[in-house]
Amino acid sequence: MWLLDKFLKRVIRRGRLVVTDYDGKVYTYGPAGGGEIRTRLTHRKAAAHIARYPQVGAGEAYMWGWLEIEPPHDIRDLVLFASEEAHADGADEFRPKSKLGHFVDWAAAKADSVNLRAKARKNAEHSYNLTRRLYELFLDEDRQYTMAYYRDTANSLEKAQLDKKAHVAAKMYLKPGMTVLDIGCGWGGFALYLHKHYGCEVLGVALAPDQIEFCKERAEAEGVADKVKFELMDYRDIQGSFDRISAVGLLEHVGTRHYPEFFEHTNRLLKPQGVMFTHCCGRTSPPGFTDKWTRKYIFPGGYIPALSEIVIEAEKAGWQVMDVEAMRYHYCYTLAEWYDRTVMHREQIVDLYDERFYRMWQFYLAGAEQSFRHNKMVNWHLVYVKDRAAIPMTRDFMFEESARLRDSEEPPVWHLAQAAE
Repeated sequence: MWLLDKFLKRVIRRGRLVVTDYDGKVYTYGPAGGGEIRTRLTHRKAAAHIARYPQVGAGEAYMWGWLEIEPPHDIRDLVLFASEEAHADGADEFRPKSKLGHFVDWAAAKADSVNLRAKARKNAEHSYNLTRRLYELFLDEDRQYTMAYYRDTANSLEKAQLDKKAHVAAKMYLKPGMTVLDIGCGWGGFALYLHKHYGCEVLGVALAPDQIEFCKERAEAEGVADKVKFELMDYRDIQGSFDRISAVGLLEHVGTRHYPEFFEHTNRLLKPQGVMFTHCCGRTSPPGFTDKWTRKYIFPGGYIPALSEIVIEAEKAGWQVMDVEAMRYHYCYTLAEWYDRTVMHREQIVDLYDERFYRMWQFYLAGAEQSFRHNKMVNWHLVYVKDRAAIPMTRDFMFEESARLRDSEEPPVWHLAQAAE
């Protein structure tokens, strides 16, 4: 415990943390007064495991049941508390101090981001081919697994996700009957939305088999399978030409090494007067690397890019970037709602998997929320064209069309009783 004790004495300066070691000895950190978070270590190796690499060790200790948080707090409270402490003076004290350790993790992350075809499919299946029932329990009714757009933080997740689709569609400057390629189509909600509002013919592609199967079932059920088609396919294998291309939540999985390939191939697929739109998680800091815990357990091969990494490679491939928006806090509100719905359905998730998986999912959502709430993570929206005349001179068209779309449809109500079945 001495190493963890030394570490916590250095980093806990404003809040109050109480740790009871596995032998019953109590350690207190931070000033008295105000609220405090109380934790308990239940395994003799827990303290050393956390101290060696806090960002990985704490997550694993919680997953394995070595770390318990005493009510009324939970792991989300502890993660947000730790994040606030780490950033209290503008520096992340929870990063490893060893330059060698930092380099080793950087090198491993770079190697992990090489996503050749077979590996890309394997990574997609790891991240997105989980039991359908899991996603029903914490996502919105349309299964949007990317940032929602909170025009009002009091809005429901369903409203915010519907507003996100309107916001994105408006930026694409769509016209009735256009052909659209939706790369990384998820569970098909956006592709179906575009057909519903514009009569577009849409091809959605993804690498997770269950996602594509579910997308096809949705299109058949809505009677639009002849107009909205879905294929289990790597984007590098797509042929043809399209009026519009959308990639929502995709660039995080492409890997920076493959950005030239992505932008070159999509440039070939888009018609001369076409528009491409990308939405991805991003960092406002210089290029970095994905933490080991996320790479190991949640998104192998994933990387959240800096804006410079995207724009430089897009320009090299002949794209003209016409619009950039940094979506700052929207994702932390989305993740908080996903976390609440996950906790609400703990029993069902444990029945689907086990307690370890449930705790892993909690830690993932809480950790992601702190990154977008307290760290330098945002979501990037970029609009690309080949010809500057492809879109109007001002951004008014985006606001006008987004408002029209929002007024045209009411959000569904999340059926708690149905989700709890």
